[in-house]
Amino acid sequence: MTAPLRLGTRGSALAMAQSSQIAEALTATTGRPVELVEVITAGDRSNAPVHRLGVGVFVSALRDALTARTIDFAVHSYKDLPTAAAAGLHIAAVPARQDPRDALIAQGGRTLAELPPGATVGTGALRRIAQLHALGLQLEVTPIRGNIDTRLARVLGPEADLDAVVLARAGLARIGRTDAITETLDPMLMLPAPAQGALAVECRVDDQDLVELLALLDHAPSRAAVTAERALLATLEAGCSAPVAAYAELAEGDDGDEIYLRGAVISPDGTRDLRLSRTGTPADAAEIGKALAAELLELGADSILGHEGHTGPGTQQFGSTE
Repeated sequence: MTAPLRLGTRGSALAMAQSSQIAEALTATTGRPVELVEVITAGDRSNAPVHRLGVGVFVSALRDALTARTIDFAVHSYKDLPTAAAAGLHIAAVPARQDPRDALIAQGGRTLAELPPGATVGTGALRRIAQLHALGLQLEVTPIRGNIDTRLARVLGPEADLDAVVLARAGLARIGRTDAITETLDPMLMLPAPAQGALAVECRVDDQDLVELLALLDHAPSRAAVTAERALLATLEAGCSAPVAAYAELAEGDDGDEIYLRGAVISPDGTRDLRLSRTGTPADAAEIGKALAAELLELGADSILGHEGHTGPGTQQFGSTE
C-alpha cells in the first residue's frame, strides 16, 4: 500500500474545504491517497485586525511544518502568501482559479447602490475599506474578523448588527454559500486583491517526485494571471493587506492570448485613487505587473502606501489577509 500524502491545512471551514478539493483532485488524477493534517497558525489564534497581524500570519506555521517534514505539501489561499519566495519551498501548482470578484451580502437582498447613506458595512480588508470609501456612498465601513459563517451572522443572524458585509466570492463558493450573495461586485466598482480566488499548492523543492505529481493540477492561465498581479504587488513593496488591488484577465488577441492587467492603489479614506491598466503576453506576465507598478509609483503610489523612501521591489511587506 502507498502511504497517504500528508496535506497540511488550517482548520477553518474554508481552509478545510479548499484543501479537501485539492486532495480529491490529486487522488482522482494520480490515484495517490491524501490525508489532511490540521495546522494551527498565528492568525487563527489572534483576534487583531488582519492588517495589523503581519506578513504570512496564516502561512508561516504551514511552511514550518513543510520544512520540518511533518507534512508533504500545503494548500494556501494564494493572496495570503508573502511575495518573497520561501527558501527550499516551491509553488508546484496553481489550480484553476475561482471567480476572483468580491461579493456583497446585505439585509433585505439589497445591492450596493441600494444601501442607504449611513448603512454599516463590515469587511476585513483595508483594500475593500478604501474602495468602499472611494465610491462616495456615505457608508459606515467597519473592520471585522472571523470565519465566513461568523461574518455572515453579522448580517443574516438573529443578532445581526450590520447592514452588509463584503467577502471574497470564491470563499463563499468553496463552502457552498453563494446563496447568501445579494450582489457580485463588478471589478469596476471593487477591484479584487492580487491572487484573490486562487490557490497555491506548495511543497519542498527537493521532493522532485511530488513536484512533478502536483504539477498535474497546475492551470497555466491562472498561474499567468496571478503572476502578473503579484509582480505588481511585490514591486509596490506592499503586503497583502495594503490598499492595493489587481486583476489580470486572459483573452484571445490578434496574435494569440493576451493578459489585460488592471491595478489600483487607494488611500484608506478613499480620497486618493490611482488606477491604471496594461496588456501583454502570458509569457511576460511578471514584467507586465512590474511595469504597471512602476507607472503607479510615478503617479505617487508611494505616498499613498506610506513609504516614500522606495528603495526597490520586494524589500518590505505590510501585512497579510485571509
